Amino acid sequence: MNPKLLIVEDDEEIRSQMKWALMRDHEVGLAADSASALAWFREHRPPVVLLDLGLPPHPAEPTEGLALLSSLLQEDRLTKIVIISGQGERANARQAIGSGAYDFLGKPVDMEMLRVILQRAYFLSQLEREELTRQAVTESDDRFEGMIGTGPAIREVFAAIRKVAATDAPVLILGESGTGKELAARAIHRRSARSQGPFVAINCGAIPESLIESELFGHEKGSFTGAHAQRQGLIETANGGTLFLDEVGELPVPLQVKFLRFLQQHEIERVGGRVSIPVDARVIAATNADLQQNLANGSFREDLYYRLAVVVLRLPPLRERGGDIALLANALLERYAKHYGKERLRFDPRTIEGIERYAWPGNVRELENRVRRAVIMAEGQCLVGSDLELESVAAAPTATLASRSNLKEARETVERELIQQVLRRHGGKITSAAAELGISRPTLYELMGKYGLSRE
Repeated sequence: MNPKLLIVEDDEEIRSQMKWALMRDHEVGLAADSASALAWFREHRPPVVLLDLGLPPHPAEPTEGLALLSSLLQEDRLTKIVIISGQGERANARQAIGSGAYDFLGKPVDMEMLRVILQRAYFLSQLEREELTRQAVTESDDRFEGMIGTGPAIREVFAAIRKVAATDAPVLILGESGTGKELAARAIHRRSARSQGPFVAINCGAIPESLIESELFGHEKGSFTGAHAQRQGLIETANGGTLFLDEVGELPVPLQVKFLRFLQQHEIERVGGRVSIPVDARVIAATNADLQQNLANGSFREDLYYRLAVVVLRLPPLRERGGDIALLANALLERYAKHYGKERLRFDPRTIEGIERYAWPGNVRELENRVRRAVIMAEGQCLVGSDLELESVAAAPTATLASRSNLKEARETVERELIQQVLRRHGGKITSAAAELGISRPTLYELMGKYGLSRE
């Protein structure tokens, strides 16, 4: 059976010529406008499409063709779309390539060249679809793009990632520190049409305010003291790929305005520059902060929030993932035991019970840190609660916990006592205490404020 091919061209003569030239080797579908093209595509699912950008109702402009390109890729991101452009439309064709088109060919069409392009497009499409099928077969039931879990909460996250990866919409990932927000962002990138492009991660809370504008947008030579050469910013580096803004709530308000302009216009200006530089990058943002509170107090712009939060993905904390906690602990033990040459290490059954009882304020990151440290320090072949330093949880006053009226209050009691113990052990040093807890410094400060704790 011949492979299917959709030709979208509003010029009837060109459409007919291409059909007669290609019909011997392809099952050809024809469309003169976006509506009929989408209808044929949805019914027949061709792996390759030939697309003219100038379509009705505005055949002299590329807007309708570019919109159809986007719609087709949302239907199936693996479709190879070849742009057929006039000589005066090369800039538009390049824009289409940046939006996900596979290739472009100028008019009048060289049919031999077109056949070569089509042959390569079909071959690549087949390879990509076979790889996806292979991944689906080999991917175990409890693992997804480096994330592990079988519970309903995390399964909802996996399903949402699959859906949003097929689009180019901005995503806002919400979740406590250590829940795997960057893992989720990388999963979206790997499953998107931009997977061959760069993934550039930026922690907005880790860059000093005096440097963050230059880091994000780049600078021109001589734009400020110390700017000895022109430098690309991280946004520009993400061109053709995905830009991940972690702790986006820490972005200073003046820079929020400039970043909003980039989201609206897909252009930036370097610090000290006057030239607009086009950047085609998908934006995924993440935060563990309460952005609604930031909106209320004016520290985060409402218009930027709604630009970023086209799709909102919420990652559940580890304490709400039930049986996934033991599953994750065993997977991490297997990984680090193999890495450190201690493959025979196992958890004592009572240790697993302690792991499941613990509140895990630092979430998956804290669990990973504790398991890794336990593997390194272990002397026997069976890990017990003290190896993971969970004995403080087991020793938590039963009467104190029992007096709490609900699970939330009991969990907060354990959380507060653990933070107190770790702060005391590190002499009030925030950085080292946060590292042991597996949380960020801002999160530790936030928890200290919540429970009325001081460094002393």
